[in-house]
Amino acid sequence: MGRPSKYSDEFRRDAVALYRASGGGRTFAAVAKEIGVNHETLRNWVRAADAEPLGPESALNCDERAELARLRKAEPGVAGREGDPAPGGRVFRTGDEVRARRWDFISAHAGEFGVQRLCEVLAVARSGYYAWQAGARARADRAAAEAALVGEIREVHRETRGAYGVPRVHAELRAQGRVVNRKRIARLMRDHGIIGRHLRKRCRTTVQDRNAPPAPDLIGRDFTAAGPDVRWVGDITYLPVGGSWMYLASVIDLHSRRLVGWSMADHMRTELAADAMEAAVATRGGRVDGVIFHSDRGSQYGSAEFAGFCRRHGIRRSMGKVGSSYDNAAAESFFASLKRELMHGERWASKHQARLDVFRWISFYNLRRRHSTLDYLSPIQFEQQTAASRKITLAA
Repeated sequence: MGRPSKYSDEFRRDAVALYRASGGGRTFAAVAKEIGVNHETLRNWVRAADAEPLGPESALNCDERAELARLRKAEPGVAGREGDPAPGGRVFRTGDEVRARRWDFISAHAGEFGVQRLCEVLAVARSGYYAWQAGARARADRAAAEAALVGEIREVHRETRGAYGVPRVHAELRAQGRVVNRKRIARLMRDHGIIGRHLRKRCRTTVQDRNAPPAPDLIGRDFTAAGPDVRWVGDITYLPVGGSWMYLASVIDLHSRRLVGWSMADHMRTELAADAMEAAVATRGGRVDGVIFHSDRGSQYGSAEFAGFCRRHGIRRSMGKVGSSYDNAAAESFFASLKRELMHGERWASKHQARLDVFRWISFYNLRRRHSTLDYLSPIQFEQQTAASRKITLAA
């Protein structure tokens, strides 16, 4: 019997759909790198899917596929203010813009009237003009360097679909080897109107089953873990799609904040939560005995079916109090980030489009998104760093 795959069926279907959405415009390697799998693995998944009868989500005509490919390529632009800052703006100290214009005027008319006469008329010192003139090369170099840095900031902002603010842009540039002051990043982003997304009001979807026996709270609002697969948290959120809804169930490892399991469906039944847990177990190779899974008291997590699933895998259930988002803050925070960075108040036109976008963002979150709790490493980078440190410790 072969080794069980660490990828759920839902993950493989979404990966195939993401590749197909490019309409042949992206290579297997490019898509595989985006979602963190081997390109030959992705190629095999696509070949297997091509050999199967097409399901309802794949039944797209050529025009629909072309439109979906166009939507996938569309990236939200950067709301920048082009042109020079207005006089009196924050980029100038008080009076600097007027003084600089005087120097420009003197430089432009020095040949006709002479520097001394112009300085007397404008009531400025000649030494100041000559000092300004001597610094022309340095100012030009500084302006060119700042323009290049703004370009790098815009690129990071674009690649993250406008999600990153100052801290994560700074961390990303430093990881790329760019030594730059965080305050300088903040100033340039402010001056050029480059803004990360902010939190919006949340909406709860928890419906408690009062007949189900609650599990004890084994977390106590301590959302940390000494190692992987010690404590997981999970929740379910809604996603507006057209005139209806889709729902996303999550399983997050508190050690690395990695989304180890998830599932999307057009219902909130227990099987949605169970499918997300099944994916998490597969991601961790089936060895999860003793892990604590913490959730709210929603009916899905309190059901006998979900409790039976946890018992079979040796998972210890934990639940917070009724109506307290703070008791499951890590899961709530993940959904807030997803909605802030991916949805920003919009509705998807189709479930197929919603699933592709969410799958792509989750892959980005796990592989590349810099997490403030992890010293601005991504969850998978943090796990890799932790694993390497443990090997060094054991070897010593």
